[in-house]
Amino acid sequence: MKKLFILLTLCLTLVTNNVVALGPLPLVAAGPGNRIHGVDISMWQRPYGKPINYQKMAKTGVRFVMIKGADSQPSADSLARKYLIEDRKAAQAAGLYTGFYYFAYIPDTKVRAEIIADAKTQAQKVIWRLGEIGGYTEQDLPVALDLETNCVRRISGVCQKYASRAHVSLWAKTWLKEITLKTKRLPFIYSYPNFLQSAKARSKHFAKYPLWIAAYGIDPAEPTNHPGMKSVGCFVHSWTKSDCTADYTIWQYSSCGKGSKYGVASSRIDLNVFNGGEEKFYALTKGIWKPDDVDLLPYNETTTATLLSSSSSITTNDKANFVVDAVRPNGTHVVTGSVRFVSADTTVEAGVQQVIRSASGRWTLKVSGLIAGSYVGYVEYFDESKTHASAVMPVLFEVTQGPTPTPKPSPTKKPAPKPVDTCAGQIRY
Repeated sequence: MKKLFILLTLCLTLVTNNVVALGPLPLVAAGPGNRIHGVDISMWQRPYGKPINYQKMAKTGVRFVMIKGADSQPSADSLARKYLIEDRKAAQAAGLYTGFYYFAYIPDTKVRAEIIADAKTQAQKVIWRLGEIGGYTEQDLPVALDLETNCVRRISGVCQKYASRAHVSLWAKTWLKEITLKTKRLPFIYSYPNFLQSAKARSKHFAKYPLWIAAYGIDPAEPTNHPGMKSVGCFVHSWTKSDCTADYTIWQYSSCGKGSKYGVASSRIDLNVFNGGEEKFYALTKGIWKPDDVDLLPYNETTTATLLSSSSSITTNDKANFVVDAVRPNGTHVVTGSVRFVSADTTVEAGVQQVIRSASGRWTLKVSGLIAGSYVGYVEYFDESKTHASAVMPVLFEVTQGPTPTPKPSPTKKPAPKPVDTCAGQIRY
């Protein structure tokens, strides 16, 4: 009997140390309102790269975790990829169900064909990411499309241009369809009620996808509370029911969960509840998908980059403009990467560079702050993820001295704003 006890203790120790994974824990109704409880995480729950204690998280009754796994922006995507691979493995070893979400940006174009091509390209990134982690198992929830902004051009933190409702809807419909066709699972859509109403067309097509809705300041422990309702009238979107409630699957009810309680190093964590019981939850995990060779991430794939247009002569008051197009060997646009100007003379400043993504694989590069002189160098397409190989395009342009601009009066300094408590009115379980 003593030997059996020692053996059982050893097995439990191995599980705790993530050496042995015995499969998912039984579902429990540990969340507010006696619901299945979950969290979602991103880099903000990994300050300084600190790991997450998923065993501690599981002991609170949490049973699912949605991990930021990809992003439209290259630098954010690289970090999301790193943490997805680490966190999915650790969370599943602790017995939790996992999913990942893709934070999406719409391209800066009004051309229908380019919007469709961009959505397909961004869907390809998600398929490759799924391929990297081995596809779907029955411990995985479907991928989620995090679509909460229609800003397509942002300068100095301020949005200068927005995509129309028709273009947002076309992009989302294409992306969702591509993921569904490949994985045979319906992906989630994550957003908040006002965006769903104002930026996306109402459609039965969207309503078939499970909704992960963000609505704070409403306690899910109260049976009569529902996410995303107005005090008067309805939010009208694809998931609105006749009584103005939303037909949701997951409700993100707080961004202010107590981080230490759930095993994360950050002070805050997003909290979620599942709308339904075990049968509905398990239905989302059905259908294993294993990647084929074509679904795996390439490495340093040959890239063909073309300089579609470039400045030949500007003044010091102007911006040098370059439009770059980059494609893969099969003729489709590259999935990741960006562009930059590199001066051949390393002693000369290469100016202030701004990159605008007009579509996947197409960028407008604007370079300002250049001094007068002749510039010889190249515009480079580069990909930090090493998915696609770099490509360079030689450039030569002249910068002449422009008139000295009239100095603008210094603005009156305003007192620093008082700190805002972003958790005011939120649920803090």
